[in-house]
Formats: sequence, C-alpha cells, structure tokens
Amino acid sequence: MKKTYKIEVDCPACANKMEDAAKNTQGVKDCKINFMALKMKVDFEDGADKDTVMEEVLKECKKVERDCEIYF
Repeated sequence: MKKTYKIEVDCPACANKMEDAAKNTQGVKDCKINFMALKMKVDFEDGADKDTVMEEVLKECKKVERDCEIYF
C-alpha cells in the first residue's frame, strides 16, 4: 500500500537524510521525498500497520533532522 504525507523540512540535503531514514525503517518497502512539493510517498510492506510504521518513521527522521515534521 502506498500513501502520501505532507512534510516540513528546511533543505534538500535534510530531505535526502529523511528519505534514507524512512527507507531503513521496518515496515517500509520504499520511500520517496519530493522536497519542492514537501511530500513523502511511502510504500508499506504487506501487512504493515501504517500508523505504527509512520510513528517509527518520524522517530527515525527526527534522529537525522530534528526540526522535521511528518503530518499523518
């Protein structure tokens, strides 16, 4: 299942770090961030609870960019 989220991030380099952090989170099959549109598209693993996974994605993203935000 794929879902798109609005994000808040200050620079393209930070968005790249967030994308990598999200890709390495359990339950995420793939993640793409469009910095210009401030959107994060997440492809979840089959059977993953998207809300639980997104809480972990946010935690991991805040480790690399503490000022970021993901609205879910």
